[in-house]
Amino acid sequence: MHRHKTTDVDADVRVRVEGAVGCITLCRETALNALSHAMALRIESALRDWLADDAVAMVLIDSAGGRAFCAGGDVAALYRQGITGDVDSGRQFFRDEYRLNALIGRYPKPYVAFMDGIVMGGGIGLSSHGSHRVVTERSQLALPECAIGLVPDVGGSHLLSCAPGFLGEYLGLTGDRFDASDALHAGFADVIVPGDQLPALRKQLVETADPAVIDDVAIVAEPSVCAEQAEGIDAAFGKTSLAEVLAYLGSLESTWAARAIECMHRASPLSLQLSFSLIRSARKQPGLSRALEREYRIVSRAAEEGDFLEGVRAALIDKDRQPMWKHASIHEVPTSLLAQFSEPAPDGDLLLPQEY
Repeated sequence: MHRHKTTDVDADVRVRVEGAVGCITLCRETALNALSHAMALRIESALRDWLADDAVAMVLIDSAGGRAFCAGGDVAALYRQGITGDVDSGRQFFRDEYRLNALIGRYPKPYVAFMDGIVMGGGIGLSSHGSHRVVTERSQLALPECAIGLVPDVGGSHLLSCAPGFLGEYLGLTGDRFDASDALHAGFADVIVPGDQLPALRKQLVETADPAVIDDVAIVAEPSVCAEQAEGIDAAFGKTSLAEVLAYLGSLESTWAARAIECMHRASPLSLQLSFSLIRSARKQPGLSRALEREYRIVSRAAEEGDFLEGVRAALIDKDRQPMWKHASIHEVPTSLLAQFSEPAPDGDLLLPQEY
Protein backbone atom coordinates (compact mmCIF):
# COMPACT_ATOMS: atom_id res chain seq x y z
CA MET A 1 0.00 0.00 0.00
CA HIS A 2 1.18 3.53 -0.79
CA ARG A 3 1.16 5.63 2.40
CA HIS A 4 1.27 9.42 2.50
CA LYS A 5 1.61 12.09 5.15
CA THR A 6 -0.98 14.83 5.47
CA THR A 7 0.34 17.73 3.38
CA ASP A 8 -0.97 20.69 1.42
CA VAL A 9 -1.90 18.37 -1.43
CA ASP A 10 -4.71 16.95 0.72
CA ALA A 11 -6.39 20.34 0.55
CA ASP A 12 -6.14 20.31 -3.26
CA VAL A 13 -7.39 16.76 -3.85
CA ARG A 14 -9.57 14.74 -1.46
CA VAL A 15 -8.98 11.00 -1.66
CA ARG A 16 -11.11 8.55 0.31
CA VAL A 17 -13.14 5.34 0.06
CA GLU A 18 -16.92 5.55 0.40
CA GLY A 19 -18.58 2.17 0.50
CA ALA A 20 -16.99 0.20 -2.31
CA VAL A 21 -16.05 3.31 -4.29
CA GLY A 22 -12.68 5.01 -4.36
CA CYS A 23 -13.49 8.72 -4.52
CA ILE A 24 -11.24 11.52 -5.81
CA THR A 25 -12.37 15.14 -5.65
CA LEU A 26 -10.31 17.99 -7.11
CA CYS A 27 -10.59 20.90 -4.66
CA ARG A 28 -8.24 23.56 -5.98
CA GLU A 29 -11.13 25.84 -6.85
CA THR A 30 -9.28 29.17 -7.04
CA ALA A 31 -7.07 27.70 -9.79
CA LEU A 32 -10.00 26.04 -11.59
CA ASN A 33 -8.71 22.75 -10.17
CA ALA A 34 -5.49 22.92 -12.21
CA LEU A 35 -3.49 19.74 -11.73
CA SER A 36 -0.27 20.21 -9.77
CA HIS A 37 2.59 17.71 -9.70
CA ALA A 38 1.74 16.73 -6.12
CA MET A 39 -1.91 16.18 -7.06
CA ALA A 40 -0.96 13.90 -9.95
CA LEU A 41 1.26 11.81 -7.69
CA ARG A 42 -1.45 11.61 -5.01
CA ILE A 43 -4.06 10.44 -7.52
CA GLU A 44 -1.74 7.84 -8.99
CA SER A 45 -0.91 6.53 -5.51
CA ALA A 46 -4.62 6.15 -4.70
CA LEU A 47 -5.39 4.39 -7.97
CA ARG A 48 -2.56 1.91 -7.39
CA ASP A 49 -3.75 1.26 -3.84
CA TRP A 50 -7.29 0.59 -5.04
CA LEU A 51 -6.03 -1.60 -7.83
CA ALA A 52 -4.85 -4.09 -5.22
CA ASP A 53 -7.84 -3.63 -2.89
CA ASP A 54 -10.71 -6.04 -3.56
CA ALA A 55 -12.98 -3.93 -1.34
CA VAL A 56 -12.84 -1.11 -3.91
CA ALA A 57 -15.02 -1.99 -6.90
CA MET A 58 -15.10 1.33 -8.72
CA VAL A 59 -13.42 4.76 -8.92
CA LEU A 60 -15.25 8.09 -9.11
CA ILE A 61 -13.44 11.35 -9.86
CA ASP A 62 -15.21 14.71 -9.63
CA SER A 63 -14.50 18.28 -8.62
CA ALA A 64 -15.55 21.02 -6.23
CA GLY A 65 -16.55 24.56 -7.06
CA GLY A 66 -18.93 24.09 -9.99
CA ARG A 67 -16.92 26.13 -12.51
CA ALA A 68 -14.40 23.56 -13.65
CA PHE A 69 -13.61 19.88 -13.46
CA CYS A 70 -9.97 20.68 -14.25
CA ALA A 71 -8.66 23.53 -16.40
CA GLY A 72 -5.43 21.68 -17.18
CA GLY A 73 -1.99 21.12 -15.75
CA ASP A 74 -0.40 23.74 -13.52
CA VAL A 75 1.54 25.42 -16.33
CA ALA A 76 2.19 28.51 -14.22
CA ALA A 77 4.33 26.36 -11.92
CA LEU A 78 6.13 24.91 -14.94
CA TYR A 79 6.78 28.45 -16.17
CA ARG A 80 8.29 29.51 -12.83
CA GLN A 81 10.59 26.50 -12.93
CA GLY A 82 11.48 26.98 -16.58
CA ILE A 83 12.54 30.63 -16.38
CA THR A 84 15.05 29.71 -13.68
CA GLY A 85 16.52 27.05 -15.97
CA ASP A 86 15.00 24.17 -14.04
CA VAL A 87 13.73 22.10 -16.95
CA ASP A 88 14.24 18.82 -15.12
CA SER A 89 11.34 19.48 -12.74
CA GLY A 90 9.04 20.14 -15.68
CA ARG A 91 10.13 16.98 -17.41
CA GLN A 92 9.49 14.97 -14.27
CA PHE A 93 5.99 16.45 -14.00
CA PHE A 94 5.17 15.39 -17.54
CA ARG A 95 6.62 11.92 -16.96
CA ASP A 96 4.49 11.42 -13.84
CA GLU A 97 1.37 12.95 -15.39
CA TYR A 98 1.65 10.77 -18.50
CA ARG A 99 2.18 7.67 -16.37
CA LEU A 100 -1.08 8.57 -14.60
CA ASN A 101 -2.86 9.04 -17.94
CA ALA A 102 -1.71 5.60 -19.08
CA LEU A 103 -2.84 4.06 -15.80
CA ILE A 104 -6.31 5.56 -16.20
CA GLY A 105 -6.50 4.32 -19.78
CA ARG A 106 -5.75 0.75 -18.71
CA TYR A 107 -7.54 0.75 -15.35
CA PRO A 108 -9.30 -2.61 -14.97
CA LYS A 109 -12.01 -1.31 -12.61
CA PRO A 110 -14.79 1.07 -13.69
CA TYR A 111 -13.46 4.63 -13.71
CA VAL A 112 -16.25 7.22 -13.66
CA ALA A 113 -15.43 10.88 -14.38
CA PHE A 114 -17.86 13.76 -13.82
CA MET A 115 -16.59 16.24 -16.46
CA ASP A 116 -18.70 19.15 -15.23
CA GLY A 117 -17.69 22.69 -16.22
CA ILE A 118 -14.36 23.52 -17.86
CA VAL A 119 -12.28 20.50 -18.91
CA MET A 120 -9.03 21.39 -20.64
CA GLY A 121 -5.64 19.82 -21.30
CA GLY A 122 -4.62 17.87 -18.23
CA GLY A 123 -8.27 17.70 -17.18
CA ILE A 124 -9.01 15.70 -20.31
CA GLY A 125 -6.13 13.41 -19.39
CA LEU A 126 -7.79 12.74 -16.01
CA SER A 127 -11.19 11.97 -17.51
CA SER A 128 -11.42 11.09 -21.20
CA HIS A 129 -9.24 7.96 -20.88
CA GLY A 130 -11.64 6.54 -18.28
CA SER A 131 -14.28 3.89 -18.88
CA HIS A 132 -17.36 5.99 -17.98
CA ARG A 133 -17.19 9.67 -18.96
CA VAL A 134 -20.04 11.95 -17.94
CA VAL A 135 -20.55 15.48 -19.27
CA THR A 136 -23.26 18.04 -18.48
CA GLU A 137 -24.85 21.07 -20.12
CA ARG A 138 -22.14 23.11 -18.37
CA SER A 139 -19.24 21.15 -19.86
CA GLN A 140 -16.77 23.04 -22.03
CA LEU A 141 -13.87 20.96 -23.32
CA ALA A 142 -10.74 22.09 -25.15
CA LEU A 143 -7.16 21.19 -25.99
CA PRO A 144 -5.79 24.75 -26.28
CA GLU A 145 -2.09 23.88 -25.99
CA CYS A 146 -1.02 25.40 -29.32
CA ALA A 147 -1.99 28.81 -27.93
CA ILE A 148 0.61 28.46 -25.15
CA GLY A 149 3.39 26.99 -27.27
CA LEU A 150 2.75 23.37 -26.42
CA VAL A 151 0.96 20.49 -28.21
CA PRO A 152 -2.19 18.50 -27.38
CA ASP A 153 -0.72 16.08 -24.86
CA VAL A 154 -1.84 13.86 -21.93
CA GLY A 155 -2.81 11.40 -24.65
CA GLY A 156 -4.77 14.10 -26.46
CA SER A 157 -3.20 13.25 -29.80
CA HIS A 158 -4.54 9.69 -29.39
CA LEU A 159 -8.07 10.91 -28.63
CA LEU A 160 -7.97 13.41 -31.49
CA SER A 161 -6.81 10.77 -33.97
CA CYS A 162 -9.82 8.62 -33.03
CA ALA A 163 -12.39 11.40 -33.62
CA PRO A 164 -14.63 11.07 -36.71
CA GLY A 165 -13.10 12.18 -39.99
CA PHE A 166 -10.51 14.91 -39.48
CA LEU A 167 -12.30 16.52 -36.56
CA GLY A 168 -9.25 15.77 -34.41
CA GLU A 169 -7.01 18.02 -36.48
CA TYR A 170 -9.62 20.78 -36.26
CA LEU A 171 -10.01 20.59 -32.48
CA GLY A 172 -6.29 20.14 -31.81
CA LEU A 173 -5.04 22.93 -34.05
CA THR A 174 -7.67 25.55 -33.26
CA GLY A 175 -7.96 24.71 -29.55
CA ASP A 176 -11.59 25.74 -29.83
CA ARG A 177 -13.97 24.85 -27.03
CA PHE A 178 -16.62 22.21 -27.61
CA ASP A 179 -19.72 21.35 -25.60
CA ALA A 180 -21.28 18.14 -24.30
CA SER A 181 -22.89 17.10 -27.60
CA ASP A 182 -19.64 17.69 -29.49
CA ALA A 183 -17.75 15.77 -26.77
CA LEU A 184 -19.93 12.72 -27.40
CA HIS A 185 -19.56 13.05 -31.15
CA ALA A 186 -15.77 13.44 -30.91
CA GLY A 187 -15.42 10.45 -28.57
CA PHE A 188 -14.25 12.39 -25.51
CA ALA A 189 -17.30 11.48 -23.42
CA ASP A 190 -19.99 8.80 -23.23
CA VAL A 191 -23.16 10.26 -21.75
CA ILE A 192 -24.79 13.57 -20.85
CA VAL A 193 -26.36 13.97 -17.42
CA PRO A 194 -28.10 17.17 -16.29
CA GLY A 195 -25.84 19.04 -13.91
CA ASP A 196 -28.44 19.22 -11.18
CA GLN A 197 -28.66 15.41 -11.23
CA LEU A 198 -24.99 14.84 -10.40
CA PRO A 199 -25.37 14.87 -6.57
CA ALA A 200 -28.11 12.24 -6.71
CA LEU A 201 -26.16 10.19 -9.25
CA ARG A 202 -23.07 10.38 -7.09
CA LYS A 203 -25.09 9.08 -4.12
CA GLN A 204 -26.39 6.18 -6.20
CA LEU A 205 -22.93 5.29 -7.46
CA VAL A 206 -21.56 5.21 -3.92
CA GLU A 207 -24.48 3.08 -2.75
CA THR A 208 -24.32 0.58 -5.61
CA ALA A 209 -20.75 0.77 -6.98
CA ASP A 210 -22.47 0.05 -10.29
CA PRO A 211 -21.82 2.45 -13.19
CA ALA A 212 -24.90 1.08 -14.97
CA VAL A 213 -27.03 3.48 -12.90
CA ILE A 214 -25.61 6.34 -14.99
CA ASP A 215 -27.81 5.28 -17.90
CA ASP A 216 -30.94 5.87 -15.78
CA VAL A 217 -30.34 9.64 -15.70
CA ALA A 218 -28.57 10.14 -19.03
CA ILE A 219 -30.32 12.38 -21.56
CA VAL A 220 -30.32 12.50 -25.34
CA ALA A 221 -27.66 14.79 -26.79
CA GLU A 222 -28.56 17.87 -28.78
CA PRO A 223 -27.31 17.92 -32.39
CA SER A 224 -23.52 18.28 -32.52
CA VAL A 225 -22.28 21.44 -34.21
CA CYS A 226 -19.09 19.63 -35.16
CA ALA A 227 -21.11 16.87 -36.80
CA GLU A 228 -23.10 19.43 -38.78
CA GLN A 229 -19.86 21.00 -40.03
CA ALA A 230 -18.19 17.65 -40.72
CA GLU A 231 -18.09 17.99 -44.51
CA GLY A 232 -16.24 21.31 -44.41
CA ILE A 233 -13.98 20.26 -41.54
CA ASP A 234 -12.95 17.07 -43.31
CA ALA A 235 -12.32 18.85 -46.60
CA ALA A 236 -10.07 21.41 -44.92
CA PHE A 237 -8.29 19.48 -42.20
CA GLY A 238 -7.84 16.32 -44.24
CA LYS A 239 -5.23 18.01 -46.43
CA THR A 240 -1.74 16.54 -46.62
CA SER A 241 0.06 19.51 -45.05
CA LEU A 242 -0.73 22.29 -42.61
CA ALA A 243 -0.02 24.87 -45.30
CA GLU A 244 -2.68 23.27 -47.48
CA VAL A 245 -5.12 23.30 -44.57
CA LEU A 246 -4.70 27.05 -44.06
CA ALA A 247 -4.87 27.78 -47.78
CA TYR A 248 -8.11 25.85 -48.14
CA LEU A 249 -9.66 27.52 -45.09
CA GLY A 250 -8.77 30.89 -46.59
CA SER A 251 -10.73 30.02 -49.72
CA LEU A 252 -13.93 29.36 -47.77
CA GLU A 253 -16.56 31.95 -46.98
CA SER A 254 -17.92 30.64 -43.72
CA THR A 255 -17.96 31.76 -40.10
CA TRP A 256 -16.45 28.55 -38.75
CA ALA A 257 -13.55 28.67 -41.23
CA ALA A 258 -12.80 32.30 -40.38
CA ARG A 259 -12.80 31.45 -36.68
CA ALA A 260 -10.50 28.47 -37.29
CA ILE A 261 -8.01 30.71 -39.11
CA GLU A 262 -8.19 33.31 -36.35
CA CYS A 263 -7.48 30.71 -33.65
CA MET A 264 -4.57 29.25 -35.58
CA HIS A 265 -3.05 32.64 -36.35
CA ARG A 266 -2.89 33.33 -32.60
CA ALA A 267 -1.13 30.04 -31.91
CA SER A 268 2.55 29.17 -32.01
CA PRO A 269 3.54 28.27 -35.60
CA LEU A 270 5.96 25.69 -34.26
CA SER A 271 3.27 24.14 -32.06
CA LEU A 272 0.85 24.00 -34.98
CA GLN A 273 3.33 22.14 -37.15
CA LEU A 274 4.26 19.74 -34.37
CA SER A 275 0.61 19.12 -33.46
CA PHE A 276 -0.42 18.42 -37.03
CA SER A 277 2.39 15.86 -37.32
CA LEU A 278 1.58 14.41 -33.89
CA ILE A 279 -2.06 13.70 -34.74
CA ARG A 280 -1.11 12.21 -38.11
CA SER A 281 1.43 9.96 -36.39
CA ALA A 282 -1.26 8.82 -33.96
CA ARG A 283 -3.40 7.79 -36.92
CA LYS A 284 -0.56 5.72 -38.40
CA GLN A 285 0.59 4.21 -35.10
CA PRO A 286 -2.48 4.09 -32.83
CA GLY A 287 -2.62 3.56 -29.11
CA LEU A 288 -2.52 5.68 -25.97
CA SER A 289 0.94 4.58 -24.81
CA ARG A 290 2.53 5.28 -28.18
CA ALA A 291 0.87 8.69 -28.27
CA LEU A 292 2.15 9.58 -24.81
CA GLU A 293 5.67 8.52 -25.76
CA ARG A 294 5.61 10.75 -28.87
CA GLU A 295 4.12 13.63 -26.91
CA TYR A 296 6.84 13.37 -24.29
CA ARG A 297 9.57 13.75 -26.92
CA ILE A 298 8.04 17.13 -27.76
CA VAL A 299 7.17 18.47 -24.30
CA SER A 300 10.59 17.47 -22.93
CA ARG A 301 12.03 20.09 -25.31
CA ALA A 302 9.25 22.68 -25.10
CA ALA A 303 10.80 24.93 -22.44
CA GLU A 304 14.29 25.14 -23.96
CA GLU A 305 13.69 24.79 -27.68
CA GLY A 306 10.01 25.59 -28.12
CA ASP A 307 7.56 28.41 -27.48
CA PHE A 308 6.16 27.13 -24.19
CA LEU A 309 7.62 29.67 -21.77
CA GLU A 310 6.71 32.61 -24.00
CA GLY A 311 3.22 31.25 -24.56
CA VAL A 312 2.53 30.87 -20.84
CA ARG A 313 4.01 34.29 -20.13
CA ALA A 314 1.68 35.99 -22.61
CA ALA A 315 -1.43 34.04 -21.64
CA LEU A 316 -1.17 33.55 -17.89
CA ILE A 317 1.69 35.57 -16.36
CA ASP A 318 1.75 39.03 -17.97
CA LYS A 319 -1.59 38.37 -19.70
CA ASP A 320 -0.72 40.76 -22.53
CA ARG A 321 -1.88 38.22 -25.14
CA GLN A 322 1.04 39.30 -27.32
CA PRO A 323 3.39 36.30 -27.52
CA MET A 324 6.62 36.72 -29.46
CA TRP A 325 6.82 33.34 -31.12
CA LYS A 326 10.16 32.02 -32.40
CA HIS A 327 8.76 31.90 -35.95
CA ALA A 328 6.52 34.42 -37.69
CA SER A 329 4.54 31.80 -39.61
CA ILE A 330 4.29 28.06 -40.18
CA HIS A 331 6.32 28.51 -43.37
CA GLU A 332 9.33 29.71 -41.38
CA VAL A 333 9.55 26.68 -39.12
CA PRO A 334 12.60 24.68 -40.28
CA THR A 335 11.98 21.03 -41.14
CA SER A 336 15.23 20.25 -39.31
CA LEU A 337 13.72 21.64 -36.09
CA LEU A 338 10.57 19.58 -36.52
CA ALA A 339 12.71 16.49 -37.00
CA GLN A 340 14.64 17.31 -33.83
CA PHE A 341 11.44 17.27 -31.78
CA SER A 342 10.71 13.73 -32.93
CA GLU A 343 14.06 12.39 -31.75
CA PRO A 344 14.45 10.55 -28.41
CA ALA A 345 13.89 12.86 -25.44
CA PRO A 346 16.99 14.60 -24.01
CA ASP A 347 16.51 12.81 -20.69
CA GLY A 348 15.52 9.49 -22.26
CA ASP A 349 12.24 8.39 -23.78
CA LEU A 350 9.13 7.85 -21.70
CA LEU A 351 8.79 4.15 -20.91
CA LEU A 352 5.35 3.09 -19.75
CA PRO A 353 4.45 -0.19 -18.05
CA GLN A 354 2.54 -2.47 -20.41
CA GLU A 355 0.38 -3.81 -17.58
CA TYR A 356 -0.84 -2.59 -14.20
